[in-house]
Amino acid sequence: MFKHSAKQSLIVLFLLACLLWACAPHFESPQEGKGEAGLTDTVFTSFDGTKLPLQTWLPAVPLKAVIIAVHGYNDYSGFIKNAAVYFSKGGIAVYAYDQRGFGAAPDRGRWADRQTMGRDLRTIIDLVKKLHPGVPLYLLGHSMGGAVIMAADRPDDPLPCDGVVLAAPAVWSRKTMPFYQRWALWLAAHTIPWVKVSGKNLHITASDNKEMLRAQGRNPLILKESRIDTLYGLANLMDAAQQVASSFDRNVLFLYGQKDEVIPPKPMVEVFRKRLQGRFSNPQRILVYKNGYHMLLRDLQAKVVWRDILFWLRTPAGPFPSVRQKQATEVETEEDLNSLFPGSAS
Repeated sequence: MFKHSAKQSLIVLFLLACLLWACAPHFESPQEGKGEAGLTDTVFTSFDGTKLPLQTWLPAVPLKAVIIAVHGYNDYSGFIKNAAVYFSKGGIAVYAYDQRGFGAAPDRGRWADRQTMGRDLRTIIDLVKKLHPGVPLYLLGHSMGGAVIMAADRPDDPLPCDGVVLAAPAVWSRKTMPFYQRWALWLAAHTIPWVKVSGKNLHITASDNKEMLRAQGRNPLILKESRIDTLYGLANLMDAAQQVASSFDRNVLFLYGQKDEVIPPKPMVEVFRKRLQGRFSNPQRILVYKNGYHMLLRDLQAKVVWRDILFWLRTPAGPFPSVRQKQATEVETEEDLNSLFPGSAS
């Protein structure tokens, strides 16, 4: 009797495992050889021939540097528009593309694996460097875009750029999530991965720029809902970004808003604390804006952030304008970190 029940239980468990595997999110990697990589004014053709929408802002004044901007989750290349116009007046060219599954890119609403997203980034870096040989090239990633940059930059194969700006990078790994969120996401991703959800009932304030948020709500290029398997893929990416934070040895400017309700302070503090341990050979600077929200580049005080970025590109070791005007704090010690985020002490 016992042996019979045990055998039945094993069969049930096996069938359940097969069902979960069948429903589990599977992210297929694209194949090589479907086209030649290249850039036009409006299209970035990636390594596998996939055509991704591209926006460019080229300065009318002599070119001093180039930025490749990588957008956040459910966003698209237009996120950088106002900042790019500002940068271009200072001699900085900006290239921004819609990542796979977002904006007007193919497979809208579906998740591309992080390795593919990283290869897209490497491809456009190579193409832009060929267009502007000898010009300093920087990466700017917001939220998910920051996580893409961090995950793609490997110590044994670093991204070929001169520096990185990470605005509220998505480093909210599973280990910093409540256990019930982790389990709910896993269960949903392995049973109903096709179901779409929205965050409108979460009551999260992404920015104090209400007019901009309303415009985003009307913009058809902004995704309003997410498939659960896409959220699962995002969680995998954030895990990877948090994991590599201890080896992310770049010339980097971290930007974070003290009022950010999207990326909680705990994972950001973990990343910042690693910056303060003196293990990196490249300068690691951290700015925390007291009135900053998640959408730092589009908040009401966005120009303060743009000015700091432009200042850093020109004078990487100088005192930031926002710090001098007491609009932000540069985190240089554990005391700074603990003062900004009480209860974060290790």
